[in-house]
Amino acid sequence: MEKGNKYHFVLVHGACHGAWCWYKVVTILRSEGHKVSVLDMAASGINPKHVEDLNSMADYNEPLMEFMNSLPQQERVVLVGHSMGGINISLAMEKFPHKIVVAVFVTAFMPGPDLNFVALSQQYNQQVESHMDTEFVYNNGLEKGPTSLAFGPKVLATNFYQLSPPEDLTLATYLVRPVPLFDESILLTNTTLSKEKYGCVRRVYVVCDKDNVLKEEQFQRWLINNNPPDEVHMIHDADHMVMFSKPREFSSCLVMISQKYY
Repeated sequence: MEKGNKYHFVLVHGACHGAWCWYKVVTILRSEGHKVSVLDMAASGINPKHVEDLNSMADYNEPLMEFMNSLPQQERVVLVGHSMGGINISLAMEKFPHKIVVAVFVTAFMPGPDLNFVALSQQYNQQVESHMDTEFVYNNGLEKGPTSLAFGPKVLATNFYQLSPPEDLTLATYLVRPVPLFDESILLTNTTLSKEKYGCVRRVYVVCDKDNVLKEEQFQRWLINNNPPDEVHMIHDADHMVMFSKPREFSSCLVMISQKYY
């Protein structure tokens, strides 16, 4: 255990968001003496790349992989992925299992050795409502499917931020960026997760019961049943953006998880 029970948290945002979305949680955790690293995935936040530059999940995930690779050999972190960030941290678990104390999936996609990215995508598409306020971009022509999407202010207000402070919703409407969409063949390229590597990292799932994006019964519980984690925590009255709607409860949850696994 680290001296003084202080931990190193690495926070990975979800689709269309960036490191900025963690500002409340970063402030709380750092005020308690913890080390916190927050990253922008490629073409997210203030990352200089554009969504058109990304051709694979590896391209999108490059900032996290570079960060994990740069960690001192002996350093181990608490790796936290929100929403689509669960895919990012899963790939990091496969490559750097020895550098991760515990992986925390926060109302997130949670693939596994027996649950690939395409299966997750299909389940999500079955349960998600079509959003009139989501903008799709077709760089390769309409017949080849969308290459990126962006969330508009209405879907952010009703599905993502419905229990969050209105000023955080306003912030999001200024800062969200498009996220890349990859077809099935690209999604399955270099994204295999093994029981030997991914499977040796402890996993915790954090359920948000008022999530209108990844709904508890239709998606979060389905994931938990199909790829069981070591344990499950619940944050009550949290919308999809738990870092905005319940920042203190969420931060306490992260510290409690860390105390158990460090």
